[in-house]
Amino acid sequence: MKIKGLKPLYNSLLEGIGNTPLVRLNNLSKEFNCEVYGKIEAFNPSMSIKDRVVDYIIDKAEREGRLKPGMTIVDATSGNTGLSIALVALIKGYKCILTVKDSSAAEKITQLQLYGARVIKCPAKAKPKDPLSYYSMAQKIVDETPNAFFLDQNHNDNHFQAHYHSTGNELWQQTDGRITHFISSASTGGTVSGTGTYLKEKNPKIKIICADSKGSVLKPFHEDGKYYEELKKQTPLEGVGKDIIPSVFRSSIIDECMEIDNDASIECAKDLLRQEGIFAGGSSGAAVDAFKKYMQKYPDEKVGMAVLSFPDHGIKYMAKLYKSGVKSEDAADLI
Repeated sequence: MKIKGLKPLYNSLLEGIGNTPLVRLNNLSKEFNCEVYGKIEAFNPSMSIKDRVVDYIIDKAEREGRLKPGMTIVDATSGNTGLSIALVALIKGYKCILTVKDSSAAEKITQLQLYGARVIKCPAKAKPKDPLSYYSMAQKIVDETPNAFFLDQNHNDNHFQAHYHSTGNELWQQTDGRITHFISSASTGGTVSGTGTYLKEKNPKIKIICADSKGSVLKPFHEDGKYYEELKKQTPLEGVGKDIIPSVFRSSIIDECMEIDNDASIECAKDLLRQEGIFAGGSSGAAVDAFKKYMQKYPDEKVGMAVLSFPDHGIKYMAKLYKSGVKSEDAADLI
């Protein structure tokens, strides 16, 4: 018996990218008396939304002749984009070199190496223009490596286009156009910008809400158009906040940036697991915290259907976010 909508055979894992589930968040829906859904991007092959971006960028570069067999893919990444690059490179036969902050979750770095990536750890405290920053180090590697392809997730317009054509289009179809609010954390800002632009073109009344961290440059840039280089984001959450202004971040499409609370965001992520069975990362918790803060700020605003972006899987942060507070029992204690 054939199951409607199920593709029976895949030529590679890459054909499993996208078409991720939209799941009702029953507790939040009840709490705020509206329909609240989570877009569960952990169903992508590397368990993150970045598979959409990397596959789109690499496929287009190949078709345009800018990426050819034998080349090395290079980028600076907080982890998830790197995992996607490493996976796609492995499947397609490319080498890859990735620069990461030394504060990245250990599980992510180990997985990168298992995929065959060369990983260069850079000090998280280094300012963007510091030669030791993961941005500067990536550019240095590109300059010094023959046949290098710089994926450049922060400034590659195809990052924005990937979310415009896939994530935004999917959400519009999955919700039958009933979506009224889209909430997403931002680091590069590609998800909130590309998805938000598509949705706004379909219905300008849809509210686009960005979750940002204290000390990040994105919220101030959205509010007054200035880049405060001296700011330093203050969050242990990966995929939330930034210390540069990526060109894929389209501030004009965002209705409001909500500053999230670190501890509350982590608890929100844990609540997703305890209440809904959704095992998500800290940036998903940040989207929940931002949604709650938005609803508290605008209690009279009519929300028909809110969709929260859950970018990745919580298993990537076992030691960093989840392990504390987990207790185990010894069999002897039960006798």
